[in-house]
Amino acid sequence: MIAKLKGLLDETGADWAVIDVGGVGYLVHCSSKTLAALGGVGEGCTVYTDLQVSENDMRLLGFAEAAERDWFRLLTQVQGVGSKVALAILSALSTGEVQAACAKGDAAMIARANGVGPKLAGRIVNELKDKAGALPGGGDMGAGVAVAAAGGASADAVSALENLGFKPAVAARAVAAAQGELGENAGEGDLIRVALKRAAG
Repeated sequence: MIAKLKGLLDETGADWAVIDVGGVGYLVHCSSKTLAALGGVGEGCTVYTDLQVSENDMRLLGFAEAAERDWFRLLTQVQGVGSKVALAILSALSTGEVQAACAKGDAAMIARANGVGPKLAGRIVNELKDKAGALPGGGDMGAGVAVAAAGGASADAVSALENLGFKPAVAARAVAAAQGELGENAGEGDLIRVALKRAAG
């Protein structure tokens, strides 16, 4: 699977970009926030990607930050949320705003995105509220919010705590606290060890 592309921005459209990597142009569908972050045509850029395959289509989605890709994957797990709706949400709101909306159960904020009605917005916040603390929310959340840093180690640590019987919100807060104590580059084992003490204490 293609996880990341690093190359030159070749062309852009309303919701897509072509990234030239060694002479091969990759068409990636993006949110408006990612398109704005890519820079100008001919400039170097990096996008984190998610490959979606269906019966009659293969689509590469591109994201300026790994956090945006993580939230895209989470959003598309909700029934009724396809890639188009998920990108619309991530175009209308930052990852921090999506996280805050899910954590607070603020469906009205999610409903600001094009194509998202009140019923779907309510389903999104209900299904994702317990997972909101386990994913990175970007720099606009404020220092006091429990947010696990980007990367697989924190998500794996949260999953490990959940498997031990801790509630998702408790596990997410404990891992976020452990991440803050150990630093962004902490390994999964260290995160679990410190987070267990936090969650049990």
